[in-house]
Amino acid sequence: MKTRLIAVGAHPPGWVAEGFAEYRKRLSNWLPLELVEVEPGVRGKGRDTARAMGDEGARVLAALPKNAHVIALDGRGKPHSSEQLALRLEHWRGQGRDLAFLIGGPEGHAPEVLARADELWSLGPLTLPHMLVRLVLAEQLYRACALLANHPYHRA
Repeated sequence: MKTRLIAVGAHPPGWVAEGFAEYRKRLSNWLPLELVEVEPGVRGKGRDTARAMGDEGARVLAALPKNAHVIALDGRGKPHSSEQLALRLEHWRGQGRDLAFLIGGPEGHAPEVLARADELWSLGPLTLPHMLVRLVLAEQLYRACALLANHPYHRA
């Protein structure tokens, strides 16, 4: 099973890139995670935000692996505790399909992306910077894998 994180935006701050790289390395034996960065839509004064979102959405959809189970991170999605996420991960693994996690741009995901998603996952009611979401996602996937492997990382 392959896992892909498709994220709008490039060039994260160094501390995000370093943290993400650390958890990606830790995940490599349990759940190899590929990062695909998608160019954001053009925003600014006099620009159409809906068009920017649509452009991002088209690039996100084009980056999806065929037949992947798609989980879009969205504030309207279902929140999971770390233990619940471990159970979801076990379920996803049982399906035998590749996984794709999606992080949208500043305004979220285009409607077409949300329509394609098999699930919506919320990290909670806080609004987080999109670059930070990469790091939180990688850490939570690592925590879920550690729980499933009875590794002592999770000490709740």
